[in-house]
Amino acid sequence: MPKSKPKIVVGMSGGVDSSVAAVLLKQAGFDVIGIFMKFWKDGKSSDNRCCSVESEKLARLVAKEIGIPFYVLNVEKEFKKKVVDYFLAEYKKGNTPNPCVVCNKEIKFGFLITKALSLGADFVATGHYARTSLGNEIFSRLNPSADGAHSPRKNLLPRLLKGADKEKDQSYFLWQLSQNQLKHVLFPVGEYTKPEVRKLAKKFKLPTAETPESQEVCFVQDTTNNFLNKYLKTKSGNINDVNGKALGKHNGLWFYTIGQRRGIELQQGPWYVVDKDFKKNALVVSKNKKDLGKKELLAGEVSWTVPQKLPINAEVKIRYKSESAKAKITKLAGNKVKIIFSKSQRAITPGQSAVFYKGKELLGGGIIK
Repeated sequence: MPKSKPKIVVGMSGGVDSSVAAVLLKQAGFDVIGIFMKFWKDGKSSDNRCCSVESEKLARLVAKEIGIPFYVLNVEKEFKKKVVDYFLAEYKKGNTPNPCVVCNKEIKFGFLITKALSLGADFVATGHYARTSLGNEIFSRLNPSADGAHSPRKNLLPRLLKGADKEKDQSYFLWQLSQNQLKHVLFPVGEYTKPEVRKLAKKFKLPTAETPESQEVCFVQDTTNNFLNKYLKTKSGNINDVNGKALGKHNGLWFYTIGQRRGIELQQGPWYVVDKDFKKNALVVSKNKKDLGKKELLAGEVSWTVPQKLPINAEVKIRYKSESAKAKITKLAGNKVKIIFSKSQRAITPGQSAVFYKGKELLGGGIIK
């Protein structure tokens, strides 16, 4: 393949964000290729929200509209093994997993980057609301006609940064990306807000300009509880208060998450889930919100976007929509860290990601244990 200008594979989902990302790259003079990935779906009659037949049609229309090649990549087996099986295994352990984090690491950037590089591409781009320091440099300085300008600079450690849109920032889901992945990643819409992206889509007359937001777990068509009930064997047990007094019965511990209020079949509420005791198969609840508060957590499977010397002070998010909180991070054995918050945090949930920031920069993260 001739290297007259950088070749970029864009992961196109049929949504407005990835569509605008493709247009921006095309207009910037890059050699753009659109790839639509088909994920696993639950049965023949169902559809995966991220890669439905309608989504594929929209992505193909956008590619045709802007004049770029378009291909479909089947990753059903990889998605089932890496994402769905992980999702079920974590729930079976009693955790509340975040499959989007794993999908980004293993599929949208892991599998896709490997495939793109094997096809001679220089970068992979997506519609995520995030930024990298390398991406900023490329967009501002790259001269596509310059020999070798499209290659990542040697010895440069790209930094993963929050998206410009504070409400839409998706960096939280990207903390597991490695340096080898980050140096091949571009986020073209990371400098824009969502309303600005919608306006650009209308300006370019894209058929995806009005596509709705995708909120739920993409491979779960019904409710999460019904999905779990289909694949996991349920075992009922006692619902106890924090003093061990039995109040009623639960239908299976993996149907509940820390901090949950709705769906607890008890009278005289509201009740909140504060713990899950797997040794006794008991769901622990309380009427007092203060029982949900904790100032410390342990996180495992820690990954750093750039190397850090611990201990450090940072801001930590314990779920996607939570506010960052000041904390001290200290190293433990076995790729684990201890996080001590300056203020008590509500509903720290095993299985979710604890993500570490310094200002706009994402430093790393870990799985709450």
